[in-house]
Amino acid sequence: MSRTIDGCLRRVVCLTTMLAGLACALSSAPVGAERIKDLASVQGVRNNQLVGYGLVFGLDGTGDQTTQTPFTQQSIINMLAQLGTTLATTQSLQLKNVAAVMVTAVLPPFARIGQQIDVTVSSMGNAKSLRGGTLVMTPLKGADGQIYAQAQGNLLVGGAGAAAGGSKVAINHLSAGRVVGGATVEREVPTALGQGPFIHYEMATTDFGTTQRVVEAINREIGPGTAQALDGRVIRVAAPEEADGRVAFLGRLENLEVRPAKSVAKVIINPRSGSVVMNQMVTIESCAVAHGSLSVVVNTEQKVSQPNALAGGQTVTTTQSEIDVKQGGGSLMQLKAGVKLSDVVKAINALGAGPQDLLSILQSMKAAGALRAELEII
Repeated sequence: MSRTIDGCLRRVVCLTTMLAGLACALSSAPVGAERIKDLASVQGVRNNQLVGYGLVFGLDGTGDQTTQTPFTQQSIINMLAQLGTTLATTQSLQLKNVAAVMVTAVLPPFARIGQQIDVTVSSMGNAKSLRGGTLVMTPLKGADGQIYAQAQGNLLVGGAGAAAGGSKVAINHLSAGRVVGGATVEREVPTALGQGPFIHYEMATTDFGTTQRVVEAINREIGPGTAQALDGRVIRVAAPEEADGRVAFLGRLENLEVRPAKSVAKVIINPRSGSVVMNQMVTIESCAVAHGSLSVVVNTEQKVSQPNALAGGQTVTTTQSEIDVKQGGGSLMQLKAGVKLSDVVKAINALGAGPQDLLSILQSMKAAGALRAELEII
């Protein structure tokens, strides 16, 4: 009996020790921390955009129309000439199964010859659908005009459509698709990991506080003087000059966790869609707001004036319009100061304004100094 009790006590002690260690590990990690790889990128390690012009074949009668897209017809003539076929006339070409497209792709850093990348294919003409089509060999060029990849393959279009009797229905977008692994890299872009004994980190956003915290985290992990902030965005780091050692060094740095400094209070406004987005740093001061809605209603009615049978006049159509202007209520409402995002949302919702009216209210509150945030219109 005593052995059983001793065994249970040992297991309890072991479990308590494990929980204590786990609690210490969790408490040591900074709250709201992010990895350096999420906050910054190595200078010079970047993507490159590629673009090309090609043709998609095998469409089910949904391709370009010859009369409205002459470049599609000319492209087919040029392609057939390169393949050894010469057309005597262009009148017999039927392009219902062919569409001219633009092909775009992103060449990732350190891409090697023979590596496959995805491409996006978009219709240039008036093709109704690219569904079921095949992209023929298309060279993809960079900003310098050099060919970096060749694209070809079957398109994957995430949609469907049907038309009959003058009616049609479409689900999703049918004039663009993707070819997974459809391009093969033919030319490499040299990417240098820093210059000499240093590498440079570029912060995603210019923030002096976050930049200084990244420098402190690197110096604390590697050693004093390893990292130095050149400005609010660029950090210079002393790194091994050997390629293998430098890669291992970067892999160690990018997983360091840093708690970013508090972001700037900002309100993003999209007047086209009426969207309003604000971050948690937005606060408001006590203020009073009155906002009335103005509506204008125009009614137009067609009336026919017809004379008597023996009057000898003509039948005349007249237009009568009525314009009604209504001014909505604009009672003054007091908003209390709020230091939390939830308080700000409650205060703004209390106005009962629509999305478009809310844009004007926020701009007015900013002008009056009651909105403690930066307004950005996109």
